Amino acid sequence: MSNKLRIAIVGSTGYGGVELMRLLQAHPNAEISSVISSSSAGTKITEGYPHLQHIREEVLDDVTPELIKQKADLVFLATPASVASKLAPEYLKLGLKVIDLSGDFRIKEQAVYEQWYKKPAASQEWLDQAVFGLCEVYGQNVQGASFISNPGCYPTATLLGLAPALQAGLIDPNTIIIDAKSGVSGAGRGAATAYHYPEMNENFKAYKINKHQHIPEIEMVLSDIAKAEVKVSFTTHLVPMTRGILSTIYASLKEEVTEAQLIELYESYYEGRPFVRIRPEGTYPATKEVAGSNYCDIGFAVDSRTKRITIVSVIDNLVKGAAGQAIQNMNLMMGWNEDTGLQFVPVYP
Repeated sequence: MSNKLRIAIVGSTGYGGVELMRLLQAHPNAEISSVISSSSAGTKITEGYPHLQHIREEVLDDVTPELIKQKADLVFLATPASVASKLAPEYLKLGLKVIDLSGDFRIKEQAVYEQWYKKPAASQEWLDQAVFGLCEVYGQNVQGASFISNPGCYPTATLLGLAPALQAGLIDPNTIIIDAKSGVSGAGRGAATAYHYPEMNENFKAYKINKHQHIPEIEMVLSDIAKAEVKVSFTTHLVPMTRGILSTIYASLKEEVTEAQLIELYESYYEGRPFVRIRPEGTYPATKEVAGSNYCDIGFAVDSRTKRITIVSVIDNLVKGAAGQAIQNMNLMMGWNEDTGLQFVPVYP
Protein backbone atom coordinates (compact mmCIF):
# COMPACT_ATOMS: atom_id res chain seq x y z
CA MET A 1 0.00 0.00 0.00
CA SER A 2 1.33 3.43 -0.99
CA ASN A 3 2.20 5.84 1.82
CA LYS A 4 1.98 8.86 -0.46
CA LEU A 5 -0.32 11.78 0.30
CA ARG A 6 -3.60 11.15 -1.52
CA ILE A 7 -4.77 14.11 -3.59
CA ALA A 8 -8.24 15.01 -4.83
CA ILE A 9 -8.61 17.78 -7.42
CA VAL A 10 -11.99 19.52 -7.56
CA GLY A 11 -12.40 21.42 -10.81
CA SER A 12 -10.33 18.97 -12.82
CA THR A 13 -11.73 20.07 -16.16
CA GLY A 14 -10.43 23.64 -15.89
CA TYR A 15 -6.96 24.84 -16.86
CA GLY A 16 -5.85 25.09 -13.23
CA GLY A 17 -7.06 21.57 -12.48
CA VAL A 18 -5.42 19.97 -15.47
CA GLU A 19 -2.18 21.83 -14.72
CA LEU A 20 -2.25 20.35 -11.22
CA MET A 21 -2.48 16.92 -12.84
CA ARG A 22 0.50 17.62 -15.08
CA LEU A 23 2.69 18.81 -12.21
CA LEU A 24 1.65 16.21 -9.66
CA GLN A 25 2.61 13.39 -12.04
CA ALA A 26 6.22 14.13 -11.09
CA HIS A 27 5.72 14.54 -7.34
CA PRO A 28 7.50 11.82 -5.33
CA ASN A 29 5.42 12.22 -2.15
CA ALA A 30 1.89 12.64 -3.50
CA GLU A 31 -0.48 10.82 -5.81
CA ILE A 32 -3.77 11.81 -7.40
CA SER A 33 -6.49 9.56 -6.01
CA SER A 34 -9.56 11.40 -7.30
CA VAL A 35 -10.31 13.85 -10.11
CA ILE A 36 -13.61 15.66 -9.60
CA SER A 37 -15.97 17.75 -11.69
CA SER A 38 -19.58 18.57 -10.82
CA SER A 39 -20.34 19.39 -14.46
CA SER A 40 -18.69 16.31 -16.03
CA ALA A 41 -18.99 13.62 -13.32
CA GLY A 42 -19.22 10.11 -14.74
CA THR A 43 -17.18 10.88 -17.86
CA LYS A 44 -13.50 10.18 -18.46
CA ILE A 45 -11.05 13.05 -17.97
CA THR A 46 -9.59 12.17 -21.40
CA GLU A 47 -12.85 13.16 -23.09
CA GLY A 48 -12.03 16.78 -22.39
CA TYR A 49 -8.24 16.42 -22.40
CA PRO A 50 -7.08 13.73 -24.87
CA HIS A 51 -3.43 14.59 -24.14
CA LEU A 52 -3.85 12.71 -20.83
CA GLN A 53 -4.48 9.39 -22.59
CA HIS A 54 -2.34 6.58 -21.06
CA ILE A 55 -1.42 9.01 -18.23
CA ARG A 56 -4.73 9.60 -16.46
CA GLU A 57 -7.77 7.56 -17.50
CA GLU A 58 -10.02 8.14 -14.46
CA VAL A 59 -13.73 8.68 -14.56
CA LEU A 60 -14.51 12.04 -12.97
CA ASP A 61 -16.03 11.86 -9.48
CA ASP A 62 -18.74 14.09 -8.04
CA VAL A 63 -17.96 16.65 -5.32
CA THR A 64 -19.66 14.63 -2.53
CA PRO A 65 -17.57 15.28 0.62
CA GLU A 66 -18.02 11.80 2.12
CA LEU A 67 -16.82 10.17 -1.13
CA ILE A 68 -13.76 12.43 -1.26
CA LYS A 69 -12.96 11.68 2.38
CA GLN A 70 -12.70 7.98 1.52
CA LYS A 71 -10.25 8.65 -1.28
CA ALA A 72 -8.11 11.62 -0.26
CA ASP A 73 -6.09 13.33 2.45
CA LEU A 74 -5.83 16.73 0.77
CA VAL A 75 -8.14 18.55 -1.64
CA PHE A 76 -7.16 21.16 -4.21
CA LEU A 77 -10.11 23.40 -5.13
CA ALA A 78 -9.59 24.73 -8.67
CA THR A 79 -13.10 26.13 -8.92
CA PRO A 80 -14.76 29.39 -10.02
CA ALA A 81 -15.45 32.16 -7.51
CA SER A 82 -18.12 31.41 -4.86
CA VAL A 83 -17.91 27.61 -5.30
CA ALA A 84 -15.04 26.99 -2.88
CA SER A 85 -16.71 29.06 -0.16
CA LYS A 86 -19.37 26.34 0.01
CA LEU A 87 -17.18 23.27 -0.52
CA ALA A 88 -14.09 24.04 1.56
CA PRO A 89 -15.85 24.07 4.97
CA GLU A 90 -17.44 20.68 4.24
CA TYR A 91 -14.08 19.10 3.42
CA LEU A 92 -12.34 20.75 6.37
CA LYS A 93 -14.99 19.52 8.81
CA LEU A 94 -14.21 15.98 7.67
CA GLY A 95 -10.55 16.43 8.56
CA LEU A 96 -9.25 16.93 5.03
CA LYS A 97 -6.55 19.47 4.25
CA VAL A 98 -7.64 22.07 1.69
CA ILE A 99 -5.77 24.34 -0.73
CA ASP A 100 -8.12 26.72 -2.53
CA LEU A 101 -6.99 28.17 -5.86
CA SER A 102 -10.01 30.49 -6.18
CA GLY A 103 -10.29 33.91 -4.60
CA ASP A 104 -12.97 32.96 -2.07
CA PHE A 105 -10.77 33.07 1.05
CA ARG A 106 -8.05 35.57 0.10
CA ILE A 107 -9.83 38.74 1.19
CA LYS A 108 -10.36 38.70 4.95
CA GLU A 109 -13.16 41.29 5.09
CA GLN A 110 -16.52 40.05 3.81
CA ALA A 111 -17.71 43.48 2.67
CA VAL A 112 -14.54 44.04 0.65
CA TYR A 113 -14.87 40.65 -1.06
CA GLU A 114 -18.50 41.31 -1.97
CA GLN A 115 -17.67 44.79 -3.27
CA TRP A 116 -15.03 43.51 -5.69
CA TYR A 117 -16.25 40.02 -6.57
CA LYS A 118 -19.98 40.85 -6.67
CA LYS A 119 -20.73 37.54 -4.95
CA PRO A 120 -21.61 36.50 -1.37
CA ALA A 121 -18.54 36.12 0.84
CA ALA A 122 -17.54 33.01 2.76
CA SER A 123 -18.33 32.95 6.47
CA GLN A 124 -15.97 34.95 8.66
CA GLU A 125 -15.06 31.81 10.61
CA TRP A 126 -13.42 30.23 7.57
CA LEU A 127 -11.95 33.47 6.24
CA ASP A 128 -10.10 33.81 9.55
CA GLN A 129 -8.77 30.26 9.34
CA ALA A 130 -7.47 30.39 5.76
CA VAL A 131 -3.74 31.14 5.52
CA PHE A 132 -2.75 33.36 2.59
CA GLY A 133 -0.21 31.19 0.81
CA LEU A 134 2.33 33.53 -0.73
CA CYS A 135 5.21 31.28 0.27
CA GLU A 136 8.03 33.79 -0.14
CA VAL A 137 6.32 36.25 2.24
CA TYR A 138 4.18 34.08 4.53
CA GLY A 139 5.96 30.73 4.34
CA GLN A 140 6.17 30.38 8.12
CA ASN A 141 2.38 30.65 8.38
CA VAL A 142 1.93 27.99 5.70
CA GLN A 143 4.06 25.40 7.50
CA GLY A 144 1.77 22.98 9.31
CA ALA A 145 -1.43 24.74 8.23
CA SER A 146 -4.44 22.72 7.11
CA PHE A 147 -6.25 25.38 5.06
CA ILE A 148 -4.45 27.52 2.46
CA SER A 149 -5.79 30.25 0.21
CA ASN A 150 -3.60 30.28 -2.90
CA PRO A 151 -2.79 33.80 -4.13
CA GLY A 152 -4.05 35.09 -7.45
CA CYS A 153 -1.87 35.20 -10.54
CA TYR A 154 -1.59 38.98 -10.93
CA PRO A 155 -0.98 39.48 -7.18
CA THR A 156 1.77 36.83 -7.17
CA ALA A 157 3.80 38.53 -9.90
CA THR A 158 3.15 41.99 -8.48
CA LEU A 159 3.72 41.30 -4.79
CA LEU A 160 6.94 39.37 -5.36
CA GLY A 161 8.17 42.31 -7.40
CA LEU A 162 7.33 44.87 -4.71
CA ALA A 163 7.79 43.16 -1.33
CA PRO A 164 11.54 43.63 -0.74
CA ALA A 165 11.64 47.29 -1.82
CA LEU A 166 8.55 48.16 0.18
CA GLN A 167 9.73 46.38 3.32
CA ALA A 168 13.10 48.12 3.08
CA GLY A 169 11.37 51.51 2.89
CA LEU A 170 12.96 52.35 -0.46
CA ILE A 171 9.75 53.34 -2.26
CA ASP A 172 6.87 55.68 -1.51
CA PRO A 173 3.86 53.34 -1.17
CA ASN A 174 1.50 56.12 -2.30
CA THR A 175 3.10 56.24 -5.76
CA ILE A 176 2.79 52.60 -6.86
CA ILE A 177 1.46 52.07 -10.40
CA ILE A 178 1.09 48.52 -11.74
CA ASP A 179 0.76 47.83 -15.47
CA ALA A 180 0.07 44.09 -15.85
CA LYS A 181 -0.45 41.89 -18.92
CA SER A 182 -1.76 38.32 -19.05
CA GLY A 183 -2.15 35.53 -21.53
CA VAL A 184 -5.68 34.43 -22.37
CA SER A 185 -5.54 31.18 -20.36
CA GLY A 186 -6.05 33.35 -17.27
CA ALA A 187 -9.67 33.74 -18.30
CA GLY A 188 -10.25 29.97 -18.00
CA ARG A 189 -11.61 27.44 -20.47
CA GLY A 190 -15.21 28.64 -20.60
CA ALA A 191 -16.32 30.08 -23.93
CA ALA A 192 -16.72 33.86 -24.09
CA THR A 193 -16.72 36.10 -27.13
CA ALA A 194 -13.97 38.37 -25.83
CA TYR A 195 -11.48 35.47 -25.79
CA HIS A 196 -12.25 33.90 -29.17
CA TYR A 197 -9.39 33.76 -31.66
CA PRO A 198 -10.80 36.45 -34.00
CA GLU A 199 -11.26 38.78 -31.04
CA MET A 200 -7.79 38.27 -29.51
CA ASN A 201 -5.51 37.62 -32.48
CA GLU A 202 -3.51 40.72 -33.43
CA ASN A 203 -5.16 42.51 -30.52
CA PHE A 204 -4.07 43.99 -27.20
CA LYS A 205 -6.55 45.52 -24.77
CA ALA A 206 -6.97 46.84 -21.26
CA TYR A 207 -9.84 45.57 -19.13
CA LYS A 208 -11.41 46.02 -15.69
CA ILE A 209 -9.59 49.34 -15.27
CA ASN A 210 -9.69 50.29 -11.57
CA LYS A 211 -12.18 47.44 -11.02
CA HIS A 212 -10.14 44.23 -11.09
CA GLN A 213 -10.92 41.87 -8.22
CA HIS A 214 -7.21 41.38 -7.51
CA ILE A 215 -6.77 45.01 -6.42
CA PRO A 216 -7.86 44.46 -2.77
CA GLU A 217 -5.67 41.35 -2.54
CA ILE A 218 -2.61 43.32 -3.66
CA GLU A 219 -3.43 46.20 -1.32
CA MET A 220 -4.06 43.84 1.61
CA VAL A 221 -0.57 42.33 1.42
CA LEU A 222 1.23 45.59 0.64
CA SER A 223 -0.51 47.25 3.60
CA ASP A 224 0.61 44.38 5.82
CA ILE A 225 4.21 44.73 4.64
CA ALA A 226 4.21 48.53 4.95
CA LYS A 227 2.32 48.51 8.30
CA ALA A 228 0.13 51.27 6.86
CA GLU A 229 -2.70 51.49 4.35
CA VAL A 230 -1.48 51.20 0.76
CA LYS A 231 -3.55 51.93 -2.33
CA VAL A 232 -2.34 51.25 -5.86
CA SER A 233 -3.23 52.07 -9.44
CA PHE A 234 -3.62 48.72 -11.18
CA THR A 235 -4.41 48.19 -14.86
CA THR A 236 -4.70 44.77 -16.46
CA HIS A 237 -4.33 43.89 -20.15
CA LEU A 238 -4.97 40.83 -22.29
CA VAL A 239 -2.32 39.92 -24.84
CA PRO A 240 -2.67 37.30 -27.60
CA MET A 241 -0.58 34.58 -26.00
CA THR A 242 -1.60 31.47 -24.09
CA ARG A 243 0.51 31.63 -20.92
CA GLY A 244 2.30 34.24 -18.91
CA ILE A 245 1.99 37.39 -16.86
CA LEU A 246 4.29 40.39 -17.09
CA SER A 247 3.84 42.99 -14.36
CA THR A 248 5.60 46.29 -14.91
CA ILE A 249 5.61 48.28 -11.67
CA TYR A 250 6.51 51.93 -11.14
CA ALA A 251 7.14 53.79 -7.86
CA SER A 252 8.95 56.86 -6.59
CA LEU A 253 12.14 56.26 -4.65
CA LYS A 254 12.49 57.69 -1.14
CA GLU A 255 16.29 57.59 -1.30
CA GLU A 256 19.02 57.15 -3.86
CA VAL A 257 19.73 53.55 -4.74
CA THR A 258 21.57 51.79 -7.55
CA GLU A 259 20.43 48.79 -9.52
CA ALA A 260 23.33 46.81 -8.04
CA GLN A 261 22.08 47.65 -4.53
CA LEU A 262 18.56 46.57 -5.48
CA ILE A 263 19.82 43.25 -6.78
CA GLU A 264 21.69 42.69 -3.52
CA LEU A 265 18.57 43.58 -1.50
CA TYR A 266 16.29 41.26 -3.49
CA GLU A 267 18.75 38.37 -3.48
CA SER A 268 19.04 38.69 0.29
CA TYR A 269 15.25 38.89 0.79
CA TYR A 270 14.63 35.80 -1.35
CA GLU A 271 17.62 33.80 -0.13
CA GLY A 272 16.59 30.18 0.27
CA ARG A 273 13.46 30.68 -1.84
CA PRO A 274 14.15 28.56 -4.92
CA PHE A 275 11.54 30.02 -7.26
CA VAL A 276 12.43 33.73 -7.33
CA ARG A 277 15.26 34.57 -9.71
CA ILE A 278 16.75 38.06 -9.83
CA ARG A 279 18.06 39.13 -13.23
CA PRO A 280 21.56 40.62 -13.65
CA GLU A 281 21.88 44.38 -13.89
CA GLY A 282 20.63 45.81 -17.19
CA THR A 283 18.62 42.71 -18.17
CA TYR A 284 14.89 42.18 -17.89
CA PRO A 285 12.78 39.01 -17.85
CA ALA A 286 10.28 37.86 -20.46
CA THR A 287 7.29 35.55 -20.06
CA LYS A 288 8.74 32.86 -22.32
CA GLU A 289 11.70 32.53 -19.94
CA VAL A 290 9.45 31.13 -17.18
CA ALA A 291 6.86 29.26 -19.29
CA GLY A 292 5.82 25.91 -17.85
CA SER A 293 7.80 26.53 -14.65
CA ASN A 294 7.21 27.75 -11.10
CA TYR A 295 9.74 30.57 -11.38
CA CYS A 296 9.19 34.27 -10.89
CA ASP A 297 11.89 36.31 -12.62
CA ILE A 298 12.45 39.94 -11.58
CA GLY A 299 14.49 42.78 -13.10
CA PHE A 300 14.93 46.48 -12.28
CA ALA A 301 15.69 49.86 -13.77
CA VAL A 302 16.39 52.98 -11.72
CA ASP A 303 15.74 56.37 -13.34
CA SER A 304 17.95 58.88 -11.52
CA ARG A 305 16.38 61.69 -13.54
CA THR A 306 12.82 61.12 -12.28
CA LYS A 307 13.81 59.38 -9.01
CA ARG A 308 11.59 56.45 -9.93
CA ILE A 309 12.09 52.70 -10.07
CA THR A 310 10.71 50.31 -12.68
CA ILE A 311 10.31 46.67 -11.62
CA VAL A 312 9.58 43.95 -14.18
CA SER A 313 8.22 40.67 -12.79
CA VAL A 314 7.14 37.66 -14.86
CA ILE A 315 5.47 34.33 -14.08
CA ASP A 316 3.58 31.56 -15.83
CA ASN A 317 0.02 32.33 -14.74
CA LEU A 318 -0.99 28.66 -14.68
CA VAL A 319 2.05 27.48 -12.69
CA LYS A 320 3.50 30.06 -10.27
CA GLY A 321 0.20 31.93 -10.61
CA ALA A 322 -1.95 28.88 -9.81
CA ALA A 323 -1.14 25.15 -9.78
CA GLY A 324 2.61 25.31 -9.15
CA GLN A 325 2.25 27.70 -6.25
CA ALA A 326 -0.51 25.49 -4.83
CA ILE A 327 1.89 22.52 -4.84
CA GLN A 328 4.60 24.72 -3.34
CA ASN A 329 2.11 25.49 -0.55
CA MET A 330 1.37 21.78 -0.14
CA ASN A 331 5.10 21.09 0.24
CA LEU A 332 5.47 23.66 3.00
CA MET A 333 2.24 22.51 4.64
CA MET A 334 3.53 18.95 4.78
CA GLY A 335 7.06 19.82 5.92
CA TRP A 336 8.71 18.84 2.62
CA ASN A 337 11.31 20.79 0.69
CA GLU A 338 9.63 23.74 -1.00
CA ASP A 339 10.68 22.69 -4.50
CA THR A 340 9.72 19.00 -4.25
CA GLY A 341 8.15 17.89 -7.52
CA LEU A 342 8.51 21.37 -9.03
CA GLN A 343 12.03 21.32 -10.42
CA PHE A 344 10.97 22.02 -13.98
CA VAL A 345 13.19 23.91 -16.40
CA PRO A 346 11.09 26.49 -18.31
CA VAL A 347 9.87 25.38 -21.74
CA TYR A 348 11.82 27.34 -24.35
CA PRO A 349 11.24 28.47 -27.03
